[in-house]
Amino acid sequence: MTGEADRRPGIPRGQRGAITVADKVVAKIASHVAREALSRFTASAGHVPPGRRTPRVTTSVRWAPERNAAGRDAEPAARRQAVLGRARLRIAVELGYPSDIGAQCAAVRREVTERLRTWAGMEVSDLAVSVERLHSVQARHSDQGRVR
Repeated sequence: MTGEADRRPGIPRGQRGAITVADKVVAKIASHVAREALSRFTASAGHVPPGRRTPRVTTSVRWAPERNAAGRDAEPAARRQAVLGRARLRIAVELGYPSDIGAQCAAVRREVTERLRTWAGMEVSDLAVSVERLHSVQARHSDQGRVR
């Protein structure tokens, strides 16, 4: 009795099947990495209340199209194996004030892009980091909600 593996000898065993990564998983990885990147900015992280430190991530994943044999030969082997799809992300963060907002957003953008490529095999085609709220030390220790 011959199995299906014997009927399709042109496809090696290691290249059969499909790998998919759910949108929720991509969002969870991005949130974890963004939180980790922001935690390195200790002066800013100390101003944000504990319940507000988790970034909110919205994601949309588009799976990589199947490549034909000609496309496989044109690309390097490492790139061909690593990319499973493209992700578009929007990450909303809350930061301490005063702090270097640009450096924090750049760190989030850089690290999320790198880690999604490494951990999930996703290319990030669009990543927007938005600052939803700034938390000030003065506002936290006073009764008023605004610093004037």
